Amino acid sequence: MILRILNFVVIGALIFAAAYVYRIKFDSTVQAERLAKIRGEVRRERDAIAALRASWGELDNPARIEALAKRHLHLKPIAPTQFDQLNQLPERPPQIVKPDSADPIGDVIENFEEEPVAATGSIWPPPAAVPPAVAAPAPSKAASPPANAAQRNNVELPATKSGRLDR
Repeated sequence: MILRILNFVVIGALIFAAAYVYRIKFDSTVQAERLAKIRGEVRRERDAIAALRASWGELDNPARIEALAKRHLHLKPIAPTQFDQLNQLPERPPQIVKPDSADPIGDVIENFEEEPVAATGSIWPPPAAVPPAVAAPAPSKAASPPANAAQRNNVELPATKSGRLDR
């Protein structure tokens, strides 16, 4: 009788072990399929990256960019009259926000009503080249362009607390 019970226990253990081994095999098969799927996705992504790099190389080609610039931008060569002396350049605009400000946005809002000084990199044509209808009479200096942006635009520059201009 004990031998018969022992046989049933051993047969049950063998069935349980076989089921467990089958489960492990099935899980490993699922994992192997998942790994193959991920490797295929990685391969496709690497191919896509290689294709994008190749198209980037074509798009980033300097000869192509130069041809597009010539076709669409209609740029003109630089003329020597476009350059001026450093003392003829416009003044720097005043800084609205101080570099060490704790609240830069608040400073911009506080100074919002002040008109900014127009500062550009363009130069005024020589006095002889200005047509008479456009030329305005200069108050004290005859036939000389304004010295800075404030004089050109007839704008008062804001002064700091010390009375000096912000630069």
